[in-house]
Amino acid sequence: MIESEIEISEGLVRDLLREQHPDLAELPIREVAGGWGNQMWRLGDELAVRMQRMDTSPESQLKERRWLPTLAARLPLPIPVPLRDGAPSERFPKIWTVMTWVEGTPLDHGSITRGDHAAETLAGFLRALHVEAPADAPTASDFGAHPRECTEGFEHFFQDVAPADLADEIREVWGEAVAAPGWEGPPVWVHADLHPANVVVADGTLTGVVDFDALVAGDPAWDLAAAWLLLPAGGASRFFDSYARADEAAVRRARGLAAMRSLFLMAMGKAGDRGLPGGKPNWGPLGRSALDRVLKGL
Repeated sequence: MIESEIEISEGLVRDLLREQHPDLAELPIREVAGGWGNQMWRLGDELAVRMQRMDTSPESQLKERRWLPTLAARLPLPIPVPLRDGAPSERFPKIWTVMTWVEGTPLDHGSITRGDHAAETLAGFLRALHVEAPADAPTASDFGAHPRECTEGFEHFFQDVAPADLADEIREVWGEAVAAPGWEGPPVWVHADLHPANVVVADGTLTGVVDFDALVAGDPAWDLAAAWLLLPAGGASRFFDSYARADEAAVRRARGLAAMRSLFLMAMGKAGDRGLPGGKPNWGPLGRSALDRVLKGL
């Protein structure tokens, strides 16, 4: 266990429910695999308990409590909706939240076989999400920003895992993104972290979106990168045709961000192969296949 991590057990979750939400305390509880900043516990058939773990700040859960109920009402796919607040206590000095459970298999443990359907479903979800955010919406200096603000992160992942034989192609895609004109519209709602572990699938297509830790008002290109990160080969073209709002500059920014995010997945896979904390061995192949799709363009 890492020093900043709090050990969370089924018994602790049940005790906290008994103290703060006793009407839910006798529902079946089982741990959900995965998670890093937060740990999920399934609560009955329809709920989940989101426990702050590695996150040192309650900001992400407070953000989800504030905004997800409003967003969920107009989105065409299920997302987690906070229903009950858990307050810090002597037993657990961090916040926790009872949320709705989004049914499906995380894409990093599943697959998309109905590519056209998934592309159109993703496009419809993002059209609904990408509306002007209110003035008090959260912002960030990394997620949601122009690629030129992310060169340090790109270089970190590039130096770590970029295949030598693809280095020039990757730098070309990234350079085009950095040189592309920025988003000229008002900041819109952006999930900003759409990778295979943050969407769920069933029957070969997308059925839900989860983990809104990075939710910001910013450049929609961050989400458009999902066309390469999530969809099978050829899906990006179908996605952009259906989304129908992305100009050439947005596609260039999105493609560069997809390259960076592919390298991120590969770096997480490398960390997993080495047994490092937070590493995800199965993410390496996912990142490499996404990178291949990025380099092939639309």
